[in-house]
Amino acid sequence: MAHYDTELAIIGAGPAGLAAAVEAAKRGVETTIIDENMKAGGQLFKQIHKFFGSHRHLAGTRGYNIGEMLLDEIAKLRVNTLLSTVAFGFFEDNRIGIYREGEVSSIVAKQVIIATGALENPLKFKGWTLPGVMGAGAVQTMINVNGVLPGRKVLMVGSGNVGLIVSYQLLQAGAEVVALVEALPQISGWHVHAGKIWRLGIPIYLSHTIVEAEGREFVTGAVIAGINNKFEVIKGTERKLDVDLICIAVGLRPLIEVARLANCRIGYVDGLGGFLPLHNEYMMSSRKDVYVAGDCTGVEEASTAMEEGRLAGLSCAYSLGKVKRESYDMAARIINSNMMELRIGSFGDERRRCKEEIFHHFAALG
Repeated sequence: MAHYDTELAIIGAGPAGLAAAVEAAKRGVETTIIDENMKAGGQLFKQIHKFFGSHRHLAGTRGYNIGEMLLDEIAKLRVNTLLSTVAFGFFEDNRIGIYREGEVSSIVAKQVIIATGALENPLKFKGWTLPGVMGAGAVQTMINVNGVLPGRKVLMVGSGNVGLIVSYQLLQAGAEVVALVEALPQISGWHVHAGKIWRLGIPIYLSHTIVEAEGREFVTGAVIAGINNKFEVIKGTERKLDVDLICIAVGLRPLIEVARLANCRIGYVDGLGGFLPLHNEYMMSSRKDVYVAGDCTGVEEASTAMEEGRLAGLSCAYSLGKVKRESYDMAARIINSNMMELRIGSFGDERRRCKEEIFHHFAALG
């Protein structure tokens, strides 16, 4: 019989992981969080804008304030938090290999929640490896967490919510956003975010892409061009821009390496970012002792990730005998109702349909 070091191990201390820890620990589950970063909170501390939704979704509260609230809660609940710790392996009996402070060791857990988040999609073009070409997440970390402005004149590639929000945050940090380019013929993100850009007179070039990053040792300019409906560059439409930072915001994909190590069944759902661990409506993976939550289960908003984390934490508490069935059913219904509220409108309807597709694939596993 395995010796268990903790009842619940959560891999990832972002919005989903922290919310899961709170939900489980407040029901008496001995909980340990593992995260490779020096500070818990993940994307929340990059998000200086106010959240949308209802009062239940902390509408009107800035991301970093939500992060501080969650950190205060896990401290009060005495959640064991292992930061600067890499989970590199997943072995029998839920033994998780970790690398911390120069040493390799392991943690064995009765239940595991994988909440590893998402990874930015790259974009290849001439000069794409030059210093000065950065992902939007890295730019957010530099300006909102470290207080460093990585460039003065910026081209943003991608008009999804991330591209629009980071563009506005760059403006707040003192940079000039020269332009946004979007390959699709329409803006990808919410118009409430695009409106902030429009009102400041920043051009958004639709059906356009970046052709080249100019420069020898670092970015000194960019070339953009129009594209047709086959995403082919239209000759003669090239335009040079004077920029020193090219920020790439062309989507995210679920970070599923740990789920693969745990031998969770993987499926593909294009509308949620691609390959992801199959799971049921209670966030249980194809392994009954491994749950998943947040962007690693399909890229959505931080508010949804927290609700999924709560549901995963609650489900683990129930599996460990910490919650009675009646209380579990009632709490799960409330969380699912909250998620339904978040998945409304054109974007939400598509995400809800995609989640139902995942549940269908999971049920087919038998």
